[in-house]
Amino acid sequence: MKILLINGSPKCGQSDTLQITNAFIDGMNDVCDCEVRSIEAVKLNIGYCTGCLSCMNRGRCVLNDDMADVLSAFAGSDLILMSFPLYCYGVPAPMKVLLDRLLPLSCAEMIAHDGRYSHPVRTDLSSLHFAVISGCGFPNTEGNFEPLRLQMNLMFPYNLFMLTVAEAPLFNAPEAAPVTVPYLDKVRRAGREYAESFSVSDNLMSELAMPMIPTQTYADICSMNAKQNSR
Repeated sequence: MKILLINGSPKCGQSDTLQITNAFIDGMNDVCDCEVRSIEAVKLNIGYCTGCLSCMNRGRCVLNDDMADVLSAFAGSDLILMSFPLYCYGVPAPMKVLLDRLLPLSCAEMIAHDGRYSHPVRTDLSSLHFAVISGCGFPNTEGNFEPLRLQMNLMFPYNLFMLTVAEAPLFNAPEAAPVTVPYLDKVRRAGREYAESFSVSDNLMSELAMPMIPTQTYADICSMNAKQNSR
């Protein structure tokens, strides 16, 4: 399976979320041979979308930068795997710039679908799968990931899988290994299931939604660390 891994974290390889994503890919590799091409959004030369919309008529952007290579990689992949932390209830800035520049994949026409209007895709993407893995620093997922879920479901309405994880900073805390290691084992199981069927069982998703440590305990630790760092 050809995977395009887009790391949207400004921390690049030090990303908390990337540890979750790597465990997911490890699980996929247990089932099938995965050819992974990894790109880091913050290191790409991608200009801001100017809103000229000429790409939707011409099929290519007027800006000559790294986005052309990203779009080409889309066409040659089986899975687009996006990994990034939650920033202001959405995606980090480098990832937002990249997502804005996906407009050449669509046409300018508008079609009605499921009670809303959208732009039809320029090429058939029905065989392309999309996965989003996002971690946040809050102790719970409820009340935090809803805006991101809405955006991703609107942008990628077909073949989309999302894994959202709370308490993600624990993955870069060695002393948290007693809880993070078992959690990553569950993520690997999810990767194996996904590689087999492009889906993860409801039972396992419920396990992954559980906090690694009690939410109030995590919040108290974060608050204590914040007070110490502000001195």
